Amino acid sequence: MDRTAQRAPRPPGRTVVYEPSSAASPLHVRAAAVLEAGWTGTSTVPSRGLYPHQWSWDSAFIAIGLRHLSPLRAQTELETLLAAQWADGRIPHIVFNPSVPLDAYFPSPDFWCSSTAGSAAGAPRTVQTSGIVQPPVHALAAWLVHLSDPGLSRARGFLTRAYPRLAAWHGYLLHRRDLGGGGLVSVVHPWEQGMDNSPCWDRPLSRVTPAPARSFRRADLDHGAPEDRPTDLDYGRYVRLAADYRDRGYADGPGDFAVEDPAFNALLAASEYALDRIARELGVTGPARRARAERLTEALVEGLWDPAAGMFLCRDVRAGEKIPERGVSGLIPLLLPALPRDLAATLVGTMCGPHFGLGGTTRLVPSYDLLGEAFDPHRYWRGPAWFNTNWLLERGLRRHGARGRADALRKGMLHTAGASGFAEYVDPYTAQACGVTGFGWTAALTLDLLHDRPARGGNGLTAINGEDRA
Repeated sequence: MDRTAQRAPRPPGRTVVYEPSSAASPLHVRAAAVLEAGWTGTSTVPSRGLYPHQWSWDSAFIAIGLRHLSPLRAQTELETLLAAQWADGRIPHIVFNPSVPLDAYFPSPDFWCSSTAGSAAGAPRTVQTSGIVQPPVHALAAWLVHLSDPGLSRARGFLTRAYPRLAAWHGYLLHRRDLGGGGLVSVVHPWEQGMDNSPCWDRPLSRVTPAPARSFRRADLDHGAPEDRPTDLDYGRYVRLAADYRDRGYADGPGDFAVEDPAFNALLAASEYALDRIARELGVTGPARRARAERLTEALVEGLWDPAAGMFLCRDVRAGEKIPERGVSGLIPLLLPALPRDLAATLVGTMCGPHFGLGGTTRLVPSYDLLGEAFDPHRYWRGPAWFNTNWLLERGLRRHGARGRADALRKGMLHTAGASGFAEYVDPYTAQACGVTGFGWTAALTLDLLHDRPARGGNGLTAINGEDRA
């Protein structure tokens, strides 16, 4: 039996937040059990073995699903993450659980040395974190969590407390990470973009001298098959970049790796729309965030659109050129309401064409070009399909009128999530599970798809352009 189909055991004295009704579907019950098993009391781990701490964009996606089970727990998920924010506004990509042994995950807290190496940047002293960031999905998640129970949210002052932290987070990215000078945010490490091992990073990473293999131990190989994970060479480069950034006191600037990424910037624009909605809910005056989201969209089109590729491409800031690789990141701007209509139509065509195969050779959108030289259907972000990117693309398809394709993608995601045991990622051709099963955001986004049905006008789309009402 798939282990996710079993209800998680109740630790002594612990309250189980969710008791499903007899009418709940088996998939719903199984997804809820995954989130219950990952709950630590203040946040949800993506995976008890492979990822035993709190991850930034994982928690945002998890909160989006968790709101259907417990709005209070979803609020707590985000509040725990925001409490680890640095004084300069950055939200770290990992918040470490001090009860987890140091050797359970690498890089561990003693590698990042956040409270000392990050002191000039305002790293918190009471909790250990990493020093890099992840995509800014948090304002969108906060607004959706608020909408799930506005009364509870207002009574607890959830948005009142979250808003200044989210505004500072966006401010950090917009003012400290515009390394290319064109109005777009740069990532300074592949882990920041979230699609860690994408072939889109190969060219800028080639400039990085890898850390010696003997200088670190990869805990990820204790839980995942080597053929599914990044190579030792790639990992050595990740370690070198992170160590160099740490040794600079986490000061931002154009180092060996600086890339403008379409998905990262599109998610910032989507969260600017959501932050505008939060500000209006609170009666806060300030920056014209809707206009800022539209300017980000314009900057994306001007700086990263590639007509020949039929999609957005990453840009290597140091080399001053686009990276000629088609990754799923270049499709994510379909999420944005101000995207020109002709570009949206082209993106849908690219998604359903030979490079990504949606509706033809693949049921879910792969993470990388099916025809690319570096394509690998099993290796981390070099071809497998992921549920968070497909959740975003389902919204994008629906946003721009491709409802039939969105419905088919939604159906494919729900089927694949259940059949794969809520896998971390899957082979885009066969839907074979890769990575770990019982993965947090796969279960959470399955719940969101089950609850937020298209026929009810859901899918969180109005949270992006501010047309909804709490």
